[in-house]
Amino acid sequence: MFKVIFACVHNAGRSQMAAAFFNQRADPAKAQAISAGTAPGARVHPEVQKVMAEVGIDLSTATPRKLTEELARGAQLLITMGCGDQCPYVPGLRRDDWPLRDPKGLPLEEVRAIRDEIRIRVQQLLETENAGR
Repeated sequence: MFKVIFACVHNAGRSQMAAAFFNQRADPAKAQAISAGTAPGARVHPEVQKVMAEVGIDLSTATPRKLTEELARGAQLLITMGCGDQCPYVPGLRRDDWPLRDPKGLPLEEVRAIRDEIRIRVQQLLETENAGR
C-alpha cells in the first residue's frame, strides 16, 4: 500500500485539496492519502470548501489535524505545500515540495487556479506511482 501525506501549516487548504483529489482518483487497494499540518487551523477555509464543491468534492466535514509520528507511520512520501521553513520534516520519508500559494482569503478565481494546479500534480503523482484507478 502506497501512503502519501500532504502537509501544510494549517491543514486547511492546499493539503486538504490534494488528499481529497488523491483519494478520489487512487485505487484504494493500492494507495491512500492523508493530510495534516504543523499548526492545524480550526476548520477548512470556506473558499476551499466552495471551489472543491464545484468539482463534486465535499470538504464540509473535513477537520484539520496535526502531523504526528503516529499519523506518519507507514507512509512512504511526504509532500509539503510551499510552507517554507514551517514545513514539517519526518525522518525516513521521501519528500517533495509543491510550491503553492496559500488559498486563505484569496478571490475564488485564484483559489480555483490553485485547486486546478493541485489536481494536475496529484494526477501526475498517481501516474508516476502507478496508483490510479
